[in-house]
Amino acid sequence: MIETERLSLLPPSISDFESSYAMHRAEMMARYTGGTLLSREDVWRKLLQRIGHWAVYGYGVFTIRSKVDGAYVGEIGLAHFCRGFGESFDAFPEAAWMIDAKAHGQGYAKEAAETIHRWMTKTHAMERSVCIIHPENIGSLRVCESLGYKQIGQVAYRNDHPLMFERVTS
Repeated sequence: MIETERLSLLPPSISDFESSYAMHRAEMMARYTGGTLLSREDVWRKLLQRIGHWAVYGYGVFTIRSKVDGAYVGEIGLAHFCRGFGESFDAFPEAAWMIDAKAHGQGYAKEAAETIHRWMTKTHAMERSVCIIHPENIGSLRVCESLGYKQIGQVAYRNDHPLMFERVTS
């Protein structure tokens, strides 16, 4: 577990399923993550994939919870998603974050992302990371910029054209 001033960042567990499912069912989430709402089965598979990623790599996507009341805030981390974008992208940890709609606008994504990036750089010697962001997702673009990511292109992915970014730490 990693803690920030306001948040607890924990490896994912089966007990996160219902909260993750509810978050993934929000229309505004689908707008920036492929355009379709995920089914229970999709979210279940995603959760199991994240648990497995931790077992293989020793890092991955964390569950974010409020330190005040333990409420589910979202998911954040760095992982290998094997999207098929080529070695210059897929070979590096990819940053990902999703904050539950009811927790938007409180700076949680930035707070958690800065902490996770420091942790990955220190404990896993991360020198480069990448991410993709929908060009209209202003909140995520701001977080991306605050972390020092620079745009390196745009890619066709799941009937959309997200922007591609990289962050070099060395």
